[in-house]
Amino acid sequence: MAGMVPPGTAMLVQASAAASATKINEVGKKVDYMNLPCPIPYEELHREALMSLKPELFEGMRFDFTKGLNQKFSLSHSVFMGPMELPSQSAETIKIPTAHYEFGANFIDPKLMLFGRVLTDGRLNARVKCDLTDDLTLKANAQLTNEPHMSHAMFNFDYKGKDYRTQLQLGNGALFGASYIQSVTPHLSLGGEVFWAGQHRKSGLGYAARYETDKMVATGQVASTGMVALSYVQKVSEKVSLATDFMYNYMSRDVTASVGYDYVLRQARVRGKIDSNGCAAAFLEERLNMGLNFILSAELDHKKKDYKFGFGLTVG
Repeated sequence: MAGMVPPGTAMLVQASAAASATKINEVGKKVDYMNLPCPIPYEELHREALMSLKPELFEGMRFDFTKGLNQKFSLSHSVFMGPMELPSQSAETIKIPTAHYEFGANFIDPKLMLFGRVLTDGRLNARVKCDLTDDLTLKANAQLTNEPHMSHAMFNFDYKGKDYRTQLQLGNGALFGASYIQSVTPHLSLGGEVFWAGQHRKSGLGYAARYETDKMVATGQVASTGMVALSYVQKVSEKVSLATDFMYNYMSRDVTASVGYDYVLRQARVRGKIDSNGCAAAFLEERLNMGLNFILSAELDHKKKDYKFGFGLTVG
């Protein structure tokens, strides 16, 4: 009697062994180091946090109109009226009223994108994105202005590998930069950057790590210039995300922390944040109709007693 095996025990043992083998095989499939995903570009490490914490806030009134001439070419018109801040030695913010009109032309093709803007104050902005090959992309942007030493240009060559990305930057003022980011696990990527600004005789190094899953994104970045940046984004659902970041400069001892949210509704999108300096901001984009969006922007800086409100319409 003592040596008898209870009925069904052998079947349970076999089922447990099969489940363990299946689990081991699944783990082995997950950690396939020869088939890791390609990481995002180094310059976009904090993009999820920036979407919630850095909306395009403005003060005053804006109106943007875009007219498509065909499937690839379109024209845009923008009008802005609002105050402009002037640098001041005092704690008070000095603002002067200003207004400008902007004319733009856009060409969008699967392998070539061209954007041009001309403002009434004489500034000319241009951006180019061209896929030279399936893995190599050229990005260029330039600004020409009447003010001395304010015109600039930048060229980026972005190479996309199977599980890594590398980028080379060239700019006026003898500016050179390079970055590299590598996926080391299916969720973790590590990278670094180096730059040299010949005009100012400055150089620097930087390192970064990014951990990403379906529900969260955590990023850390440190540079020899004194900057330490940490960010975390939690995806509560498909429509709601919560974000926080921490910025510290160990040379100037400046510290800033902020928390924010991103809520996507059926006809609107609301983003907002509040930081450790007492500055609260909110940004609302609501679709009134097909091709017609209403925008509200607000920023309250209680420490500086600076309050900014803006509204606008986007057509097209």
